Amino acid sequence: MQTQEFFAALWRDYVMLAPQADAIRALFGAERVVNDHVAFRTFAHPAISIAVLEQPLLEMGYRRDAPYSFSDKHLSAWGYVPAVPGEPLIFLSQLHYDQLPNLAADIIEELLAHLSHPTVTGAEVFYSGRHWPQLNREQYQTLASVSEYAAWLAVHGFHANHFTIAVHTLGVSIQNVVSKIVSEGYPMNEAGGLIKGTPDDLLVQAATMAPNIEIELADGQCLAVPGCYYEFAQRYVDERGELFQGFVANNANRIFESTHRTNDMMS
Repeated sequence: MQTQEFFAALWRDYVMLAPQADAIRALFGAERVVNDHVAFRTFAHPAISIAVLEQPLLEMGYRRDAPYSFSDKHLSAWGYVPAVPGEPLIFLSQLHYDQLPNLAADIIEELLAHLSHPTVTGAEVFYSGRHWPQLNREQYQTLASVSEYAAWLAVHGFHANHFTIAVHTLGVSIQNVVSKIVSEGYPMNEAGGLIKGTPDDLLVQAATMAPNIEIELADGQCLAVPGCYYEFAQRYVDERGELFQGFVANNANRIFESTHRTNDMMS
């Protein structure tokens, strides 16, 4: 699959879970907006681990750049850079669910027992949704109580959990971008501060909170759960005079929380 075709299909899928995305992009002139990166989530299971899912990315010319670890969330990740400069970066993370409490780990293991190996071999996997049965309410609440990441991935499956506006291409600061988003009434991720990182990190980021998406659970009940969000990234030039192409773990650790439930969703 060609990268242009891949990202077009990915966007069409993403906006179904991020209904605010088109309106946010339009605020900055949709034709001017450059996508800095997208991110995907998976479980550290032999059929769908990073080592498996990265294969179609490598076939599209992407290469591994750097690993990342988030021990407090039981996550590991890799960043990927494209063969063609200017195409979006990719961030692929996985949950080591065997590190969760037994009850939560058992729920995930039961879901993933429905996987075949390999489950999907092409790039289409990244917008293919769930490959396992839907949760019931009790299972969802159990997972969300110990890992919001696990609950999100279990109910949604494979999608880009966010696209990212490359602020450094807009000719404005990320502070101006965030002010505009806030003035439009979009809830923002304030974990670790509204704006995450500093120019010394070579990457400064912010993100909306994911809006609620109503889904039907396995028991027939409907439940509002976080969908997908929009991120904003301002990159800086490194000491070699090149635009920084990596990610910053401290920033990413907070941005994961854009798909956390808000207080009114936890009742």
